[in-house]
Amino acid sequence: MDLYMMNCELLATCSALGYLEGDTYHKEPDCLESVKDLIRYLRHEDDTRDVRQQLGAAQILQSDLLPILIQHRQDKPLFDAVIRLMVNLTQPALLCFGSVPKEPSFRHHFLQVLAYLQAYKEAFASEKAFGVLSETLYELLQLGWEERQEEDNLLIERILLLVRNILHVPADLDQEKRIDDDASVHDQLLWAVHLSGLDDLLLFLASSPAEQQWSLHVLEIVSLMFRDQNPEQLAGVGQGRLAQERSTDVAELEVLRQREMAEKKTRALQRGNRHSRFGGSYIVQGLKSIGERDLIFHKGLHNLQNYSSDLGKQPRRVPKRRQAARELSVQRRSALNVRLFLRDFCSEFLENCYNRLMGSVKDHLLREKAQQHDETYYMWALAFFMAFNRAASFRPGLVSETLSVRTFHFIEQNLTNYYEMMLTDRKEAASWARRMHLALKAYQELLATVNEMDMSPDEAVRESSRIIKNNIFYVMEYRELFLALFRKFDERCQPRSFLRDLVETTHLFLKMLERFCRSRGNLVVQNKRKKRKKKKKVLDRPVAPGNVPASAGELEAVWPSLAEQLQCCAEDPELSLDSVVPFDAASEVPVEEQRAEAMVRIQDCLLAGQAPQALTLLRSAREVWPEGDVFGSQDISAEEELQLLKQILCAPLPRQQGPEERGAEEEDEEEEDEEEEELQAVQVSEKEFNFPDYLKRFASSAVVRAYVLLLRGYRQNGAHTNHCVVKMLHRLAHDLKMDALLFQLSLFCLFNRLLSDPAAGAYTELVTFAKYILGKFFALAAVNQKAFVELLFWKNTAVVREMAEGYGSLDGGSSSRKPPMWTPEEEAQLQELYLAHKDVEGQDVVDVILAHLKTPRTRKQVIHQLVRLGLADSVKDFQRKGTHIVLWTEDQELELQRLFEEFQDSDDVLGHIVKNITARRSRARIVDKLLALGLVAERRELYKKRRKKLAPSSLLKGEESQKDFCQEDLEEEENLPEEESDEDEEKEEDSEADKAECSPVLSAETLGQSLSQEGFSAPLLWLQNCLMRVADDREEDGCSQPVPLVPLTEENEEAMENEQFQQLLRKLGVRPPASGQETFWRIPAKLSPTQLRRVAASLSQPEEKLQPGPEPEVPGEQGPEEEHQKEHRSQALRALVLARKKRAGLVSPEEEGAAGEKEQLKMAPRKRQLLDSDEEQEKDEGRSKAPESRASEIQKKKRFQIEDEDESD
Repeated sequence: MDLYMMNCELLATCSALGYLEGDTYHKEPDCLESVKDLIRYLRHEDDTRDVRQQLGAAQILQSDLLPILIQHRQDKPLFDAVIRLMVNLTQPALLCFGSVPKEPSFRHHFLQVLAYLQAYKEAFASEKAFGVLSETLYELLQLGWEERQEEDNLLIERILLLVRNILHVPADLDQEKRIDDDASVHDQLLWAVHLSGLDDLLLFLASSPAEQQWSLHVLEIVSLMFRDQNPEQLAGVGQGRLAQERSTDVAELEVLRQREMAEKKTRALQRGNRHSRFGGSYIVQGLKSIGERDLIFHKGLHNLQNYSSDLGKQPRRVPKRRQAARELSVQRRSALNVRLFLRDFCSEFLENCYNRLMGSVKDHLLREKAQQHDETYYMWALAFFMAFNRAASFRPGLVSETLSVRTFHFIEQNLTNYYEMMLTDRKEAASWARRMHLALKAYQELLATVNEMDMSPDEAVRESSRIIKNNIFYVMEYRELFLALFRKFDERCQPRSFLRDLVETTHLFLKMLERFCRSRGNLVVQNKRKKRKKKKKVLDRPVAPGNVPASAGELEAVWPSLAEQLQCCAEDPELSLDSVVPFDAASEVPVEEQRAEAMVRIQDCLLAGQAPQALTLLRSAREVWPEGDVFGSQDISAEEELQLLKQILCAPLPRQQGPEERGAEEEDEEEEDEEEEELQAVQVSEKEFNFPDYLKRFASSAVVRAYVLLLRGYRQNGAHTNHCVVKMLHRLAHDLKMDALLFQLSLFCLFNRLLSDPAAGAYTELVTFAKYILGKFFALAAVNQKAFVELLFWKNTAVVREMAEGYGSLDGGSSSRKPPMWTPEEEAQLQELYLAHKDVEGQDVVDVILAHLKTPRTRKQVIHQLVRLGLADSVKDFQRKGTHIVLWTEDQELELQRLFEEFQDSDDVLGHIVKNITARRSRARIVDKLLALGLVAERRELYKKRRKKLAPSSLLKGEESQKDFCQEDLEEEENLPEEESDEDEEKEEDSEADKAECSPVLSAETLGQSLSQEGFSAPLLWLQNCLMRVADDREEDGCSQPVPLVPLTEENEEAMENEQFQQLLRKLGVRPPASGQETFWRIPAKLSPTQLRRVAASLSQPEEKLQPGPEPEVPGEQGPEEEHQKEHRSQALRALVLARKKRAGLVSPEEEGAAGEKEQLKMAPRKRQLLDSDEEQEKDEGRSKAPESRASEIQKKKRFQIEDEDESD
């Protein structure tokens, strides 16, 4: 941009500043106002930064502002305004544009502004300018806090920002073309800083406790000063060349000499270019040309080794987004005087400033007083100065502030954060990768310093190192960090230098860890794993198996008898609706959506012949759902009501699949069911560390690929880098016996290039390793001819093992886990079923397919096969409907709070909230949110309050009171919140087993008695023997499997086909055969031996009653045996009622004590207590026996399970 294109107002303002005559600058009277106008213009510039570009093209800073700064320092208002303008003009281009623009026009403006900044930096490389700044800063720092004004603090900050901006300008390497040991523009700037004394002021600001507010500014300036320096080289300046450095230089020169001699020898063997066509033509056998014939080579034989099929081909262009990341940081060797000044500065900084400054900066970062990403300067300073201290004269006390476990944790936390942000924020992935590189360098230097402390002659230093290593190696995150970085390495945004530092850091960490394990013998480390808890949602009530709708003809035959009963019930005025509720209040399905289920219940009652219940349900449903007259209008007549019930009876209503129909599939489907919520909790434990097992985790293709990528540049790598790469690959190939992991064609091409390198003698370690791997490969290829094909692919550990032990060797141990293969007939049937039912609404197509398949399959197998056949796009297409709400919005939290306040005084707070909340959530989520909001202090407050009921009036009604009591306990257990069962899976299983054994035992007695009267006593005895035999087998073997009930006699077969006998089997917990898959009923594996014996004992009472016994005796003449058993039974019933009253809170301590003295039943303090009628038989022999009013019967010993509250309740 030329000066004549400058804006006229801007040009007039610049002209009003003044003029330079010789070395003297004459300012105009309006100079101060003109400077303020320029600041105002810069404030209102557009997106192209036009004002900044025009001022840079006019060289206002070089020709006007710098002379004013140097010669008119006494004019304080003008000096302050010029400093403000300079800070604005020199701010980084990235800060002006936000980021490097991608649009060509804006990128041009960005590069133009950057060129002007580089010109400003060259103009500032003057002792006079920095002399004025340092003098002004010195005068301001001389003022005490009581004398320093706010304007003085602003001026100090602006001077520091100006120095920061000038040092921040990147060097233009193409324009400068400086070599090592030559003074670049940055070196000239540093030398001007040194001559002006500004470096001493920076040391003062860093060491003074009174100037802590400038800590971050000072650290930023120091980091920019040492931007291009190498700490190890800087520490050795002025001490002469070490023997190691000289040997390294000699080795590099030898490599170059050998390559040059090889090139001369190759040129000498080549013939002249004259008569090139008469050199002969050759046929290369075994190498095909474009067709099927052998290749014809028209050049001399000496050129054959350079032949390649790629000659003459156009190289493939790599898109920018796939190109490898470029190196941004370039290290160079400055002029000797500059390096000596920087070395002395580093020494003084470590002696007087490092610990205090780093502590202050760390405090600013933790308290969030710093700006965003300021922690990168902290990590750079940590890595640079700790490396300088280690290379110069290692003194751990100089860096004690950053030599702690807390610093390791801080670096690891930031490194993990950068790693996650690089994966998520793809647009800024390169920036996050640069920050991650800084954090990795800091982590590497911390490890190197701790490793150096191990070699210290001071015992206290070695002990401190041992403590730090013990803490680092114990925590799991430090060990997993390198694996994560290798697996997610991306060369598109992470440069080769990052990979080099990662490999070297991993090498150092593994070496320290291996040495530490050897010195300790055994090492206990932390282990974390995610524990999965699965919680089933409450399912709707299944359909009773006996109430399956019959055919139309059977229904028409049944209807006349039902119509007569319904006619009588309709005329009965005492028919009450209060005791029947047509919906399930505990269900997660809203009440409005339970109308279909109520209709099914009415149909079930009609099918079962329960006319009064069906009519009552119909009228109750009419009251609940009056809209639409689905259950009839309010003024419906009796005849219309009968017709409506007939329509309900004959209607094909949709029914829910019951658990019996799911069969054996339920156990397999339990893991894949989409209705189960998976709750993950991190479980922390300790284990003994095994170094080879940890090393095996590096045996993956991602890690090996990263190492091979770095090894490709073995010529540019240092000797230490190549050693680190070869050491890791040697660990995998030799120590872990996984040499086949390195059988890869790209690596073999690299080995070929290495072995043909004229300077291969300088890479002895690499050559030896390459020959070792090649020898292993050809030894394997002699046995396994497929090894040549395996060269084309990266391999995992399973493939490596198969290559060595034979293909298919891994399938033998896991063949039982693999699902059976699908035959072509099964695939055809699957496709036919899917196409036939995929468009049917109101049903799950997978469930329909499972019901019709001939071979038993799980839901997961069917879904995956559908996807494999191309009938479905994804597994997600078959997810069952459910709510997957995770986050709570503010409105939902307010609604939850309102519902809690509304129902907090009710008996079932959680149940009412679940029923009325808008967004459907599980009980566990609601309880967690209530606890998080602080509405409840503990989960116990949300438990359903127990109903207070008085004991039955008559204690002699044994069976009824027992049944009611056990049923009430079951209801209380069912009403417990879901979280209580999730805390311990074993408790959940026990509670479910207790539920399963209580009510079936009580109802099985009546069913068994009726079956015995119908002549099924022999099948009942056979069933009891089967249950006892299975219980004994499970107790001896210690494992449980489903056992089929195989009837071998005709009498038992008839019993198994009887509907009432099947109902008894279901009550006892016996599982029916799966439809189309099984033939016999099965005793499920979940029933324990104790439960089986109790169920078998429930069948013994009807059997004993069928036996012929003596005639009933007269009351009062019972034998001592029967009377004693009845007394025990009555005592057990009293204990049950007392426990029930105690839980309901209706028993006073005096009444409880009297009852305890009367019955002398010792209640144990544990939760579950088992009473046996013959446990205290010997103690109760002396008791008086009260006469019984009813006939005596032979009583079987019964056990009752009592649930007591804690004594504190």
